[in-house]
Amino acid sequence: MSSARSSESPALERFQSPGKGRGLRALRRFAVGELLFSCPAYTCVLTVNERGNHCECCFARKEGLSRCGRCKQAFYCNVECQKQDWPLHKLECSAMCVFGQNWNPSETVRLTARIIAKQKTHPGRTESEKLLSITEFESHLDKLDNEKRELIQNDISALHHFYSKHIEYPDNAALVVLFGQVNCNGFTIEDEELSHLGSAIFPDVALMNHSCCPNVIVTYKGTVAEVRAVQEIEAGDEIFTSYIDLLYPTEDRNDRLRDSYFFTCDCRECITKKKDKDKLEIRKLNEPPSAEAVRDMIKYARNVIEEFRRAKHYKSPSELLEVCELSLDKMGAVFVESNVYMLHMMYQAMGVCLYMQDWEGALRYGQKIIKPYR
Repeated sequence: MSSARSSESPALERFQSPGKGRGLRALRRFAVGELLFSCPAYTCVLTVNERGNHCECCFARKEGLSRCGRCKQAFYCNVECQKQDWPLHKLECSAMCVFGQNWNPSETVRLTARIIAKQKTHPGRTESEKLLSITEFESHLDKLDNEKRELIQNDISALHHFYSKHIEYPDNAALVVLFGQVNCNGFTIEDEELSHLGSAIFPDVALMNHSCCPNVIVTYKGTVAEVRAVQEIEAGDEIFTSYIDLLYPTEDRNDRLRDSYFFTCDCRECITKKKDKDKLEIRKLNEPPSAEAVRDMIKYARNVIEEFRRAKHYKSPSELLEVCELSLDKMGAVFVESNVYMLHMMYQAMGVCLYMQDWEGALRYGQKIIKPYR
């Protein structure tokens, strides 16, 4: 059994979790709402869509941000933030000037470039790696199918294309491992409204194993992750977070876990499936839909959710709202409004209405989803 303790977190230890590999365990009791630990980002990238609204360094949202004088695309709170970010921003600054509108590496590529640069300048363990170092991350390369391997090679090509002047690259095999590690251990940073702000690496947070009955939740203050108890935690309990959205039924959750993290959850919620019936409630009709019709509608719902996720990158708000309305109309023939797939699309429709400043539409959808969410 390996064990390590953070000087700031003497109430936690790394340990070997039976059947799960390494994990994080409590050494004392934590009350609901209590902070277990915080972890600054090892490195992070602000999403391109939020440039000008948030500081590139600390992710603070404020008016009157100062613009990088060279690339004109990065914004900062002040000189201190700009100086702090420069060792990593310089990887992109000149490239953005050269490529202009054609500069479009993914957040995964940007994050990986920053990891490579930081590992050169900070070869030892950082404040973010008190319990787990980046080099210990799982990559799960042996479980990747050909499609995922091809996506990694595309990311490696993009890395060379956009960052060739400022990075001393490891060999291709090492890059494949690193991208595999980032794909399995990267985090999405969201604001208090759950809007996407960027991507980051939080090594100590990545030590926690998954459960669909988590006892902690991860939230963000700028580029610092905070881990707080959502259940009473006793000394000796393992600390579990959730890697995925828990709204969905058991089969959906495990499909997502297998696709992204290569395991199936065996927590109490997944074994009993006790919430699935409520989550997948169907309309009470004179002639109930057949089991096959319900299965087909679930398959349609899952496909339309994925279609909508992709469409957000290229469709207009009015087109997105139409996707929501058409899918809700079709699903509503079988599902009640509290069905999780209906809730998901109503939530998306509410978000689109808010973006379009259609306050009445947003209120209409909000009123429908608030009771089932509670």
